[in-house]
Amino acid sequence: MQRRVFFCLGSMALAFEVAAQSVDVARPEETQKARQTVVKQQEKRAQQASIIEFRGQQAFDEKQLRSALKEEITTIEDFGLSPARADDLAFFLEVFYRKHGYADVNVHYAIESQNRLRLDITEGPRMTLGTVTFDGNAREPAEKLFEYVVGPTRERYSKLEKKLPFVAADIQEGTNLVHRFYVADGFLDAVVDPPRYTFNRQSNQVDVVIPIHEGQQYFFGSLSFGGQTVYDSETLRGQMLDLLQQPYTDARVADIPRRLQAYFKARGYYDVKVAATGAPEEAVNGRVPVQITIAAGPIYHFDGVTVSGLTRLHPSYVIKRFSKLEGQTYSPDVLDDRFRTLMKTGLFNLLQIKPVPIDGHLLRLDVSAEEAKSKEFGFSVGYGTYEGGILGVQFRDRDLFGYGRPLTTSVEVSQRGYKGEILYEDPFFFDTDFAFKARLAALTFDFQGYSKFEFGGRLELTHKITKHDEAGLVFAVRHVDITSAGIKPVFLGDQNYLVNTLGFTNTFDPRESPLVAPRGFVINNTLDLASNAFGSQIEFLRGTIRVAYYLPFAPKLITPGVVEYQSGTPLQRWFRQSSIAFGARAGVLHSLTVSGSDEATAIPIDERFFNGGASTVRSFGERDLGPHDPKGNPLGGEFLTVFNIEYTFPLLGELQGAVFTDAGNLLPTSEQPGLNDMRYAVGAGLRYKLPIGPIRLDYGVNPDPHPDEDFGAFHFSFGFAF
Repeated sequence: MQRRVFFCLGSMALAFEVAAQSVDVARPEETQKARQTVVKQQEKRAQQASIIEFRGQQAFDEKQLRSALKEEITTIEDFGLSPARADDLAFFLEVFYRKHGYADVNVHYAIESQNRLRLDITEGPRMTLGTVTFDGNAREPAEKLFEYVVGPTRERYSKLEKKLPFVAADIQEGTNLVHRFYVADGFLDAVVDPPRYTFNRQSNQVDVVIPIHEGQQYFFGSLSFGGQTVYDSETLRGQMLDLLQQPYTDARVADIPRRLQAYFKARGYYDVKVAATGAPEEAVNGRVPVQITIAAGPIYHFDGVTVSGLTRLHPSYVIKRFSKLEGQTYSPDVLDDRFRTLMKTGLFNLLQIKPVPIDGHLLRLDVSAEEAKSKEFGFSVGYGTYEGGILGVQFRDRDLFGYGRPLTTSVEVSQRGYKGEILYEDPFFFDTDFAFKARLAALTFDFQGYSKFEFGGRLELTHKITKHDEAGLVFAVRHVDITSAGIKPVFLGDQNYLVNTLGFTNTFDPRESPLVAPRGFVINNTLDLASNAFGSQIEFLRGTIRVAYYLPFAPKLITPGVVEYQSGTPLQRWFRQSSIAFGARAGVLHSLTVSGSDEATAIPIDERFFNGGASTVRSFGERDLGPHDPKGNPLGGEFLTVFNIEYTFPLLGELQGAVFTDAGNLLPTSEQPGLNDMRYAVGAGLRYKLPIGPIRLDYGVNPDPHPDEDFGAFHFSFGFAF
């Protein structure tokens, strides 16, 4: 019988297990004999642990050899020394050396006594891989084949290794990979002969020749459809055009049923069955005919929903996400979209949606869930060039009152100020596809030239127009108080005011991984209106637009004929991990306050645009580009542009290097927008990749500094620059 006792505090648990088992009562003399037996066994094992002696090793110390042969040595220690076990030990020791390039290694063993084994090692020279020549590869580039051949060896060594060791077993395995590659590229009759080796004893290198007989490359020929096809042949063929344009392989034939099943299921044919059979033996001029048989079955429709596994969250939260589907035609894409939406809430560790056929060609959705912890407490420590040290504390409840609505409270303190915030979210506002956020915040911050206190709230209502396009409506209320200033009032504008804005946002972002490895482009824009119709004491119209494009940089380096390890392959890998990014931003701020015939500049300093810093033009300090007062304090402006180009490349592990150039301007008035008074930056930096984005260290140089400007600026920050 076992008992488990748990003591829980918050999210921490301590578990103690008490096991009660029946124990036979032994007589004292039996216990003593048992103890003596155990002691003798331990002494015997201790003696056996030191019976193996290595002689002649130079490349590796004894500790490394024992570690590599741990399993074989343990076998001898457990079951005793025998000629067969000694022979195995010598054999695996040779294997270990050969894996490190010692092709001529020779190990002799001698059993000197019942408990003593001597291993005499003749290492020989360490052989490295020289040239790899492919004989007969007319259709496939040697550079690509080379990667397959050296792949098994390269897996065990750093990318910085200049010369790979010669390992015959790895070369043979790589040769098999070359054959599999040919078959996967349509060369069904390809033959790759065993490699031939030439040992160069003077240079301790081994040149390799791999004979290849490519044979005929096969492609897809005619497609014949049979059974309950529902759709015409051209429509069905169109679902796999990319496959049919590639060489014929068994794997691609197997992909045809998956493609067609996905097409039929997306149109409600839940029980569709598809089979595809190729006949290479009937190929004409390398074109293989394929027979496809389809049994579409009936069209299914969604019915009800059942939910299991919930303990805190109300089942209605999940049911309502699927209630609109009732009566609609079955679609796996719709279910996948609902699944992803629910998983993004963070409420579930596990979520499974299983369609179950019921009467009348209906599908009931059985949803089983495992809830995640709803409450979490965290703290953060950071540093920014402008903010200085940053400390943050946050408490979040993802499942407020069991209805799946998150509430987050956070406090952040930096060397320039503090911020407190309460955020309420409803991802399905009034059980619709709209997302709602309500934010209440208070903060203080010390800028160069002035300090402020701000208190206000913000309401956001957003909706996904398409999978990648999101629009939002924002209403914000803020009270701003300039608590102290070294800037003259004439440059500050209003110092104590209420500003209420109604805004529109739109973001188009088809990137798959925006935080880690962005690929593709993103466009977003905002439009804010501050008006006394909303109770605002100042009036303006403000618009921004941002465009960014992230492109992996991976040129192909093809070297026909003979390929050497040192001849460029590391450079190709270096380029494959590089990327180039382009960014452009612009902003316009226009005052709606008019006094007489002249437009008054009634926009307070805290509402204006600023330029310069870690995410704009990096040759300037934060907010330091643009108009200044006589004391050198930045004043901001009404028209802004920023242009960035950045190239990143790998250095070591997750550490990356970067070179960049930036350009931008900041004009004091929006009356005459343009690209005049542009300022520039050229620089370099370091990036360390984290799962939530990179840590960045940049230095930007000002190529044409004005008399009152610095030569450049350092920036330490988190996240992508643009």
